[in-house]
Amino acid sequence: MKCVFAFVLLIVFGADSKAVTGPQLPPSLQNIGIEQRLNVTIPLSTIFRDEQGVEVPLGRYFERRPVLLVPVYYTCPMLCSQVLSGVVAGLRPLSLVPGHDFEIVAFSFNPSETPADATRERNLYTRRYSTRAGIAGWHFLTGTAASIKTLTDAIGFHYRYDAKLKIFVHGSAVMILTPDGKISRYFYGVEYEPKDLKLGLVEASNGKIGSLADQILLFCYHYDPTTAKYTTTVLAILRMAAVLTLVLMLIGFFFYWRMERNRGGMHLREVPHR
Repeated sequence: MKCVFAFVLLIVFGADSKAVTGPQLPPSLQNIGIEQRLNVTIPLSTIFRDEQGVEVPLGRYFERRPVLLVPVYYTCPMLCSQVLSGVVAGLRPLSLVPGHDFEIVAFSFNPSETPADATRERNLYTRRYSTRAGIAGWHFLTGTAASIKTLTDAIGFHYRYDAKLKIFVHGSAVMILTPDGKISRYFYGVEYEPKDLKLGLVEASNGKIGSLADQILLFCYHYDPTTAKYTTTVLAILRMAAVLTLVLMLIGFFFYWRMERNRGGMHLREVPHR
């Protein structure tokens, strides 16, 4: 029951842009949350292990394409599987292709997990994504406590291990990073709108991926960091344009009325007196 309660609370409070603090939460959830650190460059030299147990720097997965970064742990009893399932569901409808247009880097913040755990999870979720696409572009990493802390501190991911329940208490979010490793966008919760993921990836790529229509859509949507969503700006622009048009029409009518009034006065002065 405690796990379910924590799960619900962390989905709600994971959407905060600051670490969750305050007396309104039980002690087990104090200082847990996600702090947005937009435009911060993550430490690309930090060493993790890939699915084969080979030590690799994070920078290996950057430089050419934007990266969808997914902080989870592979033996999580509930929340992390929801996060990974949400990633799969959000990416499946997209025309963008992992390994071609972007990379997916999931990393475990449980230092006791192994490359075998990572391999198992990678195989599970890549099959859910597509039975034909394979594992290209999907990377599931493990690391030491020091490496994990370096990365989670950089992305503002605050969590804690509960020794009594033997689980990590944490929030839920994914991040989109630019090819040079800068944090571009945060998306909270366990469900990620395909539109948000696509626009985030297109924007993070600086126009290098996506169609012309995708680039135009970026003018129609605005990323709101307080809600971690892309919100429509077209209606706001249209409303402003309508108000501006009305103002210009009123100004035009006013000057037309002044001209007609002045013209009428001139005609009266030109009429001869008898």
